[in-house]
Amino acid sequence: MFNDNSQKSPQARTTKSTMGKKQLINWLRLIRSSNIGPTTFRQLVNRFGSAEAAMDILPELTLRGGAKAKPQIFSLEQANYELEQIEAAGARLVAIGDPDYPYLLQFIHSPPPLLSIRGKIAHTNNKTIAIIGARNASASGQKITANIAAELGEQGYLIVSGLARGIDCIAHKSTLKTGTVAVFAGGIDQIYPKENTALAEEIIENDGALISEMPFGSAPRAKDFPRRNRLVSGMSNAVLVVEAALRSGSLITARYGLEQNRDIFAIPGSPMDPRAAGTNKLIKDGAILVTSSKDILEEFSNSQIATDLFAQEETSKNNFLQESADSGPEAEFPSPFSHEASIKEQQIVFNSLSTTPIAVDDIIAATSIAAPIVQSILLELDLAGRIERSSGQLVALI
Repeated sequence: MFNDNSQKSPQARTTKSTMGKKQLINWLRLIRSSNIGPTTFRQLVNRFGSAEAAMDILPELTLRGGAKAKPQIFSLEQANYELEQIEAAGARLVAIGDPDYPYLLQFIHSPPPLLSIRGKIAHTNNKTIAIIGARNASASGQKITANIAAELGEQGYLIVSGLARGIDCIAHKSTLKTGTVAVFAGGIDQIYPKENTALAEEIIENDGALISEMPFGSAPRAKDFPRRNRLVSGMSNAVLVVEAALRSGSLITARYGLEQNRDIFAIPGSPMDPRAAGTNKLIKDGAILVTSSKDILEEFSNSQIATDLFAQEETSKNNFLQESADSGPEAEFPSPFSHEASIKEQQIVFNSLSTTPIAVDDIIAATSIAAPIVQSILLELDLAGRIERSSGQLVALI
């Protein structure tokens, strides 16, 4: 259900999802099918009108993209079983546009169509801050994190982090009473690291929330943490980096934050400490220098983010189609192959690609092929597992 409610403030939205179980199951089946990510999911639903219709045409599209075998489509039995597991774990499956879906997250590039959420998310509109940093945090880093997080919490800010060792843990622990959200790289049942199991339960007990876009039961892998990081920044108005090495997950989160038009705050440190190299570079590159919560509060009071305007500006990037709960075979949707490409056009687009990421707009300009046809070809290549997408509308050959 992608609808106009996504442009309203959280207080204006309804309190009950309009998505029925059948539609939810179909969404789950599509997003869990092979080679389907958030971007591909959105394109398929927009193009064919529903997840159910997209799954019907998926084998044909995949073969057109050059795959040697039909795609693995998540079965009805598998989807029902996952939904049962999620609910048995005390969580729920939330679709984009639902009242429980994190408000700002729905406006990022390629937002997850479905999230597993356990606990409660306080919709604080424009008062959500991600606090992240080094796992091997220094004593001073831990202390300043605890102070800033607690003071921001007392001022009504919701604190988001990734439940990792070090700075993440301190940020969560310091805001248990005021509101905190932990985002997972694995399934909603996969607490990582295991030593933070008790902390995760404390978050739930104190009306906080745990969030994941990954399948139930999936263990976190190295490549899943950047995906998690885009959610941490995406559901926040700003990102505060306390300590970070030059090559770290925290800087990845900060980069996502910049791409998502979030404010980036960083705490400076000694040039002799490798844990300060990343934060010092962020400040050098334009991040806002922070030494206390007062700096953040003043910045927000001076340049308060107008969330509704921000949302309306970003909505065009996520042109989700409203999939009606009662849409069926008779519903009038665009012809599946209204933008069908010729073999020659497919080859031209494919030849324009390489292992170096390139913007879709650049492909359109270089090939002089109409944008809908280029998008159609890229969709088929994506489904065939021949290209990968990255933030900023970039694509590259695998």
